[in-house]
Amino acid sequence: MLAAASSCCQRAFTTAERELIAGSDSLMYVTTMPADSAVLRTPCAELSSAELASPLAVTLVDKMLHTVQDPSQNGVGIAAPQVGISRRVICVQRFDKEGEPFEGYLNPRIDSLIGPEVIGPEGCLSIPGLRGMVPRSSEIVLTYVRPGTIDPVTERISGFTAVIFQHECDHLDGILYTDRAIQIFEKN
Repeated sequence: MLAAASSCCQRAFTTAERELIAGSDSLMYVTTMPADSAVLRTPCAELSSAELASPLAVTLVDKMLHTVQDPSQNGVGIAAPQVGISRRVICVQRFDKEGEPFEGYLNPRIDSLIGPEVIGPEGCLSIPGLRGMVPRSSEIVLTYVRPGTIDPVTERISGFTAVIFQHECDHLDGILYTDRAIQIFEKN
């Protein structure tokens, strides 16, 4: 089992986080390196039990989904620190599901990495202009809470979708793909 290096404490949204979520329109500002390294490198706190099913958590997921799907971003995943919120919240495009939907996940944790590592290209909305070759496990076991609920779900995920989850969960621990990359190059 992988024990995440991030804080395991649960706490409610701070006043600053509430203001950032409520004050943004549907498209949120995406933090970038090196300007926003403090928020991108800070391990995220879990949402408290009360916040898991809160309308504010649902609003955050909705705004993150809108942001990652905006043509100006063209991403396949986004983590809360990428919009300035140091919480364990991610949104991922599910290439392993019919219709390839984008979905939100609260307090996600990778419980185990399965199978051989595969080296593949990655980029990041927070590191524009660069790409890297990154080793990732081909399959994971993930535990998370769906927005608007409080019950944990455990799921086995493989392929490119598993790579996206690993990338986004790394963000929650203050890790960027460039930390794991075996090669970094300029994006064409």
